[in-house]
Amino acid sequence: MQKTWRSHLLLAYSLVILAFLYLPLLILALYSFNESRINAVWTGFTLDWYKTLFQNRRVLEALMNSLFIAVVSTVVSTVLGTIAAIALNKYQYKCKPVINGLLYLPILIPEIVMGLSLLVLFAQTQVPLGKTTLILAHITFCLSFVVITVNARLEGMRHELEQAAMDLYATPFQTFRYVTLPLAMPGIVAGALIAFTLSIDDFIISFFVAGPNSTTLPLYIYAMVKRGISPEINALSTLLMCATISLVVIAQILQPQHSSKNND
Repeated sequence: MQKTWRSHLLLAYSLVILAFLYLPLLILALYSFNESRINAVWTGFTLDWYKTLFQNRRVLEALMNSLFIAVVSTVVSTVLGTIAAIALNKYQYKCKPVINGLLYLPILIPEIVMGLSLLVLFAQTQVPLGKTTLILAHITFCLSFVVITVNARLEGMRHELEQAAMDLYATPFQTFRYVTLPLAMPGIVAGALIAFTLSIDDFIISFFVAGPNSTTLPLYIYAMVKRGISPEINALSTLLMCATISLVVIAQILQPQHSSKNND
């Protein structure tokens, strides 16, 4: 009975934590369908705010900017991160622990510090703020996540398959193409999804390095909030939240499924 009592208490505690984390998001999503402009009063269900949102030219422009920056940043950071992860996994050298430690710095450093440092760097090198600086900044903090994700996949991979391919007279390129790359693909896809999610959601670093004509969706939401919260903001935030959650869930599901198959 004592064990059952503890399990119920732990379950209740977990439910309270989940409610604390997700209840505000559910309320925000609920009021995006509210017919009234006042969030505190529910007057009826409507989709008008979503229709108004997609008729707003500035919202669509900010969305296109976010998607373009996120796609370019994801592609570049995924390619560079995959190459770096393979190099770190395949080769041994004296400064490897130092490099592994440096990979975690962009994750551990506060975003406001990284954003300010990148702003100073671009100012010193006289690079005009805009989409280019946004892409470079996003690649900077996405790269570490890709390297760590792909490297974790490579660490759990069966390298005997690569050795078997080499024994069967496969060239190093053929071994990489037909053995290493397919086995590492779930980690690569997961890293790419995480990079895309981080890029499209980023606000703090983008706030420092964005130019006047490169407003992203999070920056536009911030500007809308300063003018007052409206159901359009709720609708826009709900769409962004759904897209983010979907990508994160896909990234988390892909790798365990492949890992279990590989172990079998």
